[in-house]
Amino acid sequence: MLASLGVDIIEIDRVRQALRRQPRLANKLFTPAERAYCERRADSAPHYAARFAAKEATAKAIGRPLRWHDVEVVVDPTGRPHLNLRATAAELSRAGRGGRLLLSLSHSRDYAVASVGLLLPEEAGPEPAEATGPEEVSQ
Repeated sequence: MLASLGVDIIEIDRVRQALRRQPRLANKLFTPAERAYCERRADSAPHYAARFAAKEATAKAIGRPLRWHDVEVVVDPTGRPHLNLRATAAELSRAGRGGRLLLSLSHSRDYAVASVGLLLPEEAGPEPAEATGPEEVSQ
């Protein structure tokens, strides 16, 4: 059962400019494997932007802010993206209740978008929603 959904969209040029202004920003936001994947591309900005959107969408699906390196986007041999969760993110994704996260990424010339669905087994049921809703991940 789909327990929650998180979606994020970001302008690719915003990410491109931020990475140019602050060269160490990539180290803060992305894991070494994510950086290596993006840097192998002729234009790394759309790939960085999609991964940034995936981290934001994951936090929205889980309903809590997360640390940047606790969410990692990896690609399987077929090119399909998946999420590797570490520490707090793994706990919050309800892994102990048999939950799993599904990821979809896309980008156009100007925008990158990510959607993350939190799936729970039918018997687990959704957790009650918080009165204040999810918090945004700080940038």
